[in-house]
Amino acid sequence: MTYEPVPLHRLEVPAPNALPFAIGSFDTIGPLSRAGFPHRHVFHEIVYVTSGRGTHVVDAVPWRLSPPNLCAVAPGQVHHWRGVSGLNGWVVLFTDDFLLEHPEDRETLRGLRERPWLRPPREEAVRLSALLREMDREYRGRGEGFASVLQSYLHVLLVRASRLPGGVPPAAAAGPEGGRVSGAAREFGRLLEEPEAGRLSVRECAARLGVSAGHLNETVKRATGRTPGQLLRRARVLEAKRLLTGTGMTVGQVARQAGFADPAYFCRFFRRETGVTPGAFRSGAGEAGGAGTGAGAGTDGEADRDGTGTNHHDR
Repeated sequence: MTYEPVPLHRLEVPAPNALPFAIGSFDTIGPLSRAGFPHRHVFHEIVYVTSGRGTHVVDAVPWRLSPPNLCAVAPGQVHHWRGVSGLNGWVVLFTDDFLLEHPEDRETLRGLRERPWLRPPREEAVRLSALLREMDREYRGRGEGFASVLQSYLHVLLVRASRLPGGVPPAAAAGPEGGRVSGAAREFGRLLEEPEAGRLSVRECAARLGVSAGHLNETVKRATGRTPGQLLRRARVLEAKRLLTGTGMTVGQVARQAGFADPAYFCRFFRRETGVTPGAFRSGAGEAGGAGTGAGAGTDGEADRDGTGTNHHDR
């Protein structure tokens, strides 16, 4: 039986020593930066929209453009642009390797993933535009030490993004009351970002991380307020949503790809977790009300629904 996978895009690095980083406009990065079909990446993408109309769909949650908007798309997330016109702004692409100088940025990115569509106030929008212009100049000038300068600029960009209304400050991203997340909880969070994570049991996750199931339960619950089992169910539903909206698979095929031997049980599980059936979610019932576990779901429905998308800040 043939499945239709979600297209996977990679950050092409033409030479072994080339920088695992790129920045540019939607035009200079290329047509895939405004792709109208669901796809996912193996890299991080920061999008800063300065003008345009339409909708950005991230993990089946639609976000209406009301520029300026900033969005962080993590590896494995499924997204696409719908009905966009006049799309302008900046696109920043980078892999985990580019975060080695500032490893704490991984936690900041994880926090931003929980609120993927931010609208900076006017003064901050001007500062972000200036920062991105400087990053672009540094990237294209490629002067001595430019890679470390870009790593520093990226760190500043992520910290400023985390301070925006609706963002997650770095201290909060680290854990409750700003505490540091234990190694096991942090690694479990990274494991959850893999598409197949929801198919694993708590014991299998613990074995992969080299800890006991009891220790994993304790540390994850302390760091997130949720049990590993709850987070694994959330990951499983999220991947099912991605397949339902990003592929032409039948519900039965989605069930099998998500690790369910019985499609009927999958339908019951999906409805219990989201409030709608897989078929209803695919046909649009899930998007309208933010059905369940996707980042941003159940908050805005379609964010900035009345935004005109006509505000403009110089790129």
